[in-house]
Amino acid sequence: MKKINFILFAASLFVLSACSSDNDTIKDEEKPTITINYDGGFPQVCESLQRGETYTFRARLADNEALASYSLDLHHNFDHHTHDDQGATCSLDAKKESVNPFIYMENFSLDGARKEFEIEIKILIPSDIDTGDYHCSFSVTDEVGWQSRTSVDIKIVD
Repeated sequence: MKKINFILFAASLFVLSACSSDNDTIKDEEKPTITINYDGGFPQVCESLQRGETYTFRARLADNEALASYSLDLHHNFDHHTHDDQGATCSLDAKKESVNPFIYMENFSLDGARKEFEIEIKILIPSDIDTGDYHCSFSVTDEVGWQSRTSVDIKIVD
């Protein structure tokens, strides 16, 4: 019986010592950052883009540990909706129904443990899409799932 108790006691000590507490692990509780507010960041608030032209959309990403992915979303704002992260708004055209709106949504993965990255995405604005108010939204996610985004009002013009 003493031998069994000793084995149970030794096994308990092994199990307890093998487990780590939350205090042993440093948790990443910091969201990544994303900005277009720098020389070269594009588009800026209230920027006008011409149909039929190609533009390079740029934003800077950073994280304290490692970036995982990012996305770009361009969509119409003919109904005058807003986004919770939108800093400034521009003068808007009258509300209207869409006929042939431009919509661009792409997600991109980042490999390696990058802490900084500059998004550069070339996009042709089709010449046959509806002109008017649009939103440009960038988002970034880090390796543990924290996400940040930024959105700006833009116009697509003839």
